[in-house]
Amino acid sequence: MADESSQKSHAIFIPYPLQGHVIPSVNLAIKLASKGFTITFINTHAVHHQTAKAHPDIGSDIFAKVRESGLDIRYATVSDGLPVEFDRSLNHDQFMASLLHEFSAHVDEVVGRIVGSGEKVHCLIADTFFVWSSKIAKKFGLLYVSYWTEPALVFTLYYHLDLLRENGHFGQQECREDTIKYIPGVEAVEPRDMMSYLQDTDTTSVCHQIIFNAFQDAKNADFVLCNTVQDLELGTISALHAKVPFYAIGPIFPPGFTKSNVATSLWSESDCSQWLDKKPHGSVLYASFGSYAHVKKSELIEIAKGLALSKVSFLWVLRPDIVSSDDTDPLPVGFKEEVKDRSMIIPWCCQNAVLAHPATGGFLTHCGWNSVLESIWCGVPLLCFPLLTDQFTNRKLVVDDWKMGINLSNKRPITKEEVSDNVNCLMSWKSGDEYRVKVKEVRKSLQKALAPNGSSGTNLDLFIKQLKAKCQIKPISQ
Repeated sequence: MADESSQKSHAIFIPYPLQGHVIPSVNLAIKLASKGFTITFINTHAVHHQTAKAHPDIGSDIFAKVRESGLDIRYATVSDGLPVEFDRSLNHDQFMASLLHEFSAHVDEVVGRIVGSGEKVHCLIADTFFVWSSKIAKKFGLLYVSYWTEPALVFTLYYHLDLLRENGHFGQQECREDTIKYIPGVEAVEPRDMMSYLQDTDTTSVCHQIIFNAFQDAKNADFVLCNTVQDLELGTISALHAKVPFYAIGPIFPPGFTKSNVATSLWSESDCSQWLDKKPHGSVLYASFGSYAHVKKSELIEIAKGLALSKVSFLWVLRPDIVSSDDTDPLPVGFKEEVKDRSMIIPWCCQNAVLAHPATGGFLTHCGWNSVLESIWCGVPLLCFPLLTDQFTNRKLVVDDWKMGINLSNKRPITKEEVSDNVNCLMSWKSGDEYRVKVKEVRKSLQKALAPNGSSGTNLDLFIKQLKAKCQIKPISQ
C-alpha cells in the first residue's frame, strides 16, 4: 500500500446549479481527473432531475461513461432546499434565497459524510458565487479552491466593490456616470458596462447579498481558477494575482468540443445538422439567449420582426421559458409561416456543434461567457444582446476591446429596423469581414493558450503542483 503522502489528490467539486456554471465545472472535473485527481462531483437533485429528463439514458450518474475510460470521478446529488418540481426560472429570487440560506447545510452534511468515511479528501473546489465555501473547507480541514466561470474583468469588479462604493460608482441613490479608471489592472470601464447587479440602485436583493458575501468569502480562497485566457486579460490577471493566487486556465471545453461523454444540457437537443448541411458556407445566423436569462416579450417580438425583415437564414433556439414559463409561444402571429423557408426554430440544440458547422456565419447571443468562448473557438463573430449579470461586461470585451462583434442595438427599446440592419451588417461578406478577421485573431490566443506548453496548461500544472505542496502529497511515481 502506498503511503498516505503519495495518494492521488482528491477534490470535492460543487458547481453553481445553473447550466452555464455546470458545463465548465463538468469540463474542469474531467480535465483534473485526466491529470490524476479523484473527483467527487456534487450536483443538486433538481439539476440532475432536469438533465435526466432531457437525456433518459444517463440513469443516476452523468459520469458513468467517462469512468469507463479510467477517470476516477464519483457523483452525488443533494437538495438545494427546494422540491425538485419547483419552477426555479419563474421564482428566481426564492431559488437564490434557498441557495444562500439552505443549500450549505446539505453540502456540509455530504462533505462531512465523505470525510467521515475515512476517505482522504484534500480540497473543496466550489463556484465563487457560493458564500460558504471557505467555511466548510476550514471546518473539514480542506484547502479551498474558488472556481470562477466568467472573465477576470468581472471578477475584479466584484472583488473591488469597496473601491466602487468609495468613489460613488456603486451603492448610491445617484451613482456617478463618469468613466471608472481606478480598478487595479483595468484601464477604463464605463458604468454601463458593469454587471447588471452593479448598475442597480436598489442593492438589497438576494442576488446582491450573494455577491457581497461571495466575494468576502473568495478572499479566503487558497487558489482561484478562472475560465479565461491569460493573453486576453493580462493586465487584469496580473493585478489580481498580487492579491490572490489567481490562475487563468481557460477555455475549459469538453475533450471532443462538439461531443461530450457527459450530459450537461437541461433540455433535450434537436439535431440541426441536416438542415445546416443544405445551407451555403457562412450563411446562417445562429441565435440563442442562453439557458437562464429571460427576454422581454416586446423585445423578443422586435427581434423576430427584425429577423424577418433581414432576409437572412437563421437557426433560432427559443427555449420554452425564454419570456416566462407562463408564456410558451411568445412569437408574433404569422411569424413562423413568414420565415419558414429560411429558418429553423427549435427549443434547444448542441450549441458547440452548431457553432462549429461551416454554414454558421454569425451568432446572435446574450453574451454569456461560455457562448463567447465557444464562438471565438469556432471563429464565429457575434451580435450582442446582453440581458443580465456579467453579459454587459462580456459585451464590452467582445465589441469594444476585441472588436469581433457588434451590438444588436445601441438603444432601448430596440426596433426591428435596427435589428435587421445589424444582422445584415454582421452577415454580409463585405461589412462583416472585419469582424470575421478579428474573431480569428482572438481565436489564435485561445489556441496558443491550449497548445502544449501554452499558458493555460502551464497555469493548471502550476496550480496542481502548489496544491500538492500545500497538502504535502508526493507525486505518484509512474
